[in-house]
This record gives sequence, C-alpha cells and structure tokens, in this order.
Amino acid sequence: MEKIFETFTVTILKINKLVQKIKHREMRKYGLQCIHVMCVYYLKENEEGLTASELMRLSFEDKAAISRALKVLKQKGYIEYDPKTYNAPVTLTPSGYRVADEIYEKAERAVKGGSAVMSEEERTFFYRSLQTIAENLKNYYETLE
Repeated sequence: MEKIFETFTVTILKINKLVQKIKHREMRKYGLQCIHVMCVYYLKENEEGLTASELMRLSFEDKAAISRALKVLKQKGYIEYDPKTYNAPVTLTPSGYRVADEIYEKAERAVKGGSAVMSEEERTFFYRSLQTIAENLKNYYETLE
C-alpha cells in the first residue's frame, strides 16, 4: 500500500527544511536570517513599500517576528520606515536593493537547481498542482474551525 500521507508530509517538510538551510547559508554573508530573505524579496517586488502588516500576510510570519526582522534590516541600513508611525510603509534603501538583487540571483539558482531535470511543462504543472494542494488544504482547514 502506498503511504500517501507519509510521502506527502515528509517530502513537503524536507523541501521546507532544505529551503530554510539554503536561506540560512546564503544569508550568513550579510548577517541576516531566513525571515529577512522574504522581507527583502517582497519589498523589492513592491517598490512603493509595504507595511509590517502586509509583510506579515505575505510571509506568513507573526507580528513579533516581522517587527524584529524590520529592526535588524533598518539597523543594517537595508530598509527605511518611521517606527513611530502606525502602518508606516517600509521601503528598501539603495544598499537594500543591492542585497535584494543578490537574493534574487541566489533564489533563481536554487530554484533552477531544485528543478534541474524538469521540463518547463513539468515545472509549470508541478507549481500549479502545489498551489492547488495549498488552497485545498487551506479550505479544508477552514472547515475544521
């Protein structure tokens, strides 16, 4: 009998752990942690800026984690925002954009490495399937509440 639950959960967990390890190793050079990768990534995607709440929603991180991450990124000179202003937009500084560009390059290499033997069609199908599974699990979870 195929162990679908075990195969699915262990494989997803393994992918997540490997992505976290890659982020950790790649960010050591900058003195940053995994959470900073997604903050910088989303800020580059949204040049007009994002609020801490928007970063929380996009990255699936909690408020305290985002607050700590923003504090570190500001101390390192990678972002700008007014911490005294409620829902202040956070934007990248010029040095933040340089780090973001390097993060993009590293992410692209990791994605290519992870899907090296897949055709473009297989890759497209895989990501579409993964998104469908995530949405279906979210819907299922909401029925449990």
